[in-house]
Amino acid sequence: MMIFLFSPGNVQAQLSGEAIMLKVYELPTGDDTQGELTMTLTNKQGEERVRKLTQYLLNEGETEKKIMFFTAPADVKGTSFMNWSYTNGKEDDQWIYLPALKRTKRISSSGKGDYFMGSDFTYDDLGDRHPSSDTHQLVREESLDGVDCYVVESTPKDPDYMYSRTLTWVDKSRFIGIKREFYDEDGDLLKILTIKSTDEINGFLTILETEMKQVQKNHRTNMRFSNVKVNQGIPANKFTERSMTLGQ
Repeated sequence: MMIFLFSPGNVQAQLSGEAIMLKVYELPTGDDTQGELTMTLTNKQGEERVRKLTQYLLNEGETEKKIMFFTAPADVKGTSFMNWSYTNGKEDDQWIYLPALKRTKRISSSGKGDYFMGSDFTYDDLGDRHPSSDTHQLVREESLDGVDCYVVESTPKDPDYMYSRTLTWVDKSRFIGIKREFYDEDGDLLKILTIKSTDEINGFLTILETEMKQVQKNHRTNMRFSNVKVNQGIPANKFTERSMTLGQ
């Protein structure tokens, strides 16, 4: 883990785009987190579909593991998704269990651009992209809804990556990204991710509500995290392919 030391008089001068995004990536989250997710999909006609999930996260230092179980409605109940992210920059490992097929499928690198369960999040969006995967540039500083922010442009080092670039608004005081714009391969705005609610739970800043809007199709996905518990103790065997088939 890299440690940044800043003197009060020249903090901003020393902060590069890379340093900012690394601080966002290294924001403490606790050893484990669990709670209930409500996923609301809204199409351009304003029609909604609501899905319920439980989510568990485990931080093992060099590896961060996440598993999500769909609990409702009936057509998605029993489906589960698991993601392992690595602090050394290795590509995330991802799996999905589909009860209709009664098998767990590993998500390939080429499949990570697919959209997750009809939402506006790709499989890649659900992972934890390491800052070393991109080149970062601080492009400006501005206020967003009264919050002083750094605006960082991130360009993927892989020319075949699904997004040509992203722009992230980072809260200067908390070093959390509160908005991100995703641009497609043609350089056009594709999606906007907005952090709508956060809270400090057991001493850790926790995101409670996000919204991803697909601007080209006028479709959006709201994710609300509730009944959140931090550092309650989650066993490592919760994050296995076998666990995926057993449900929450």
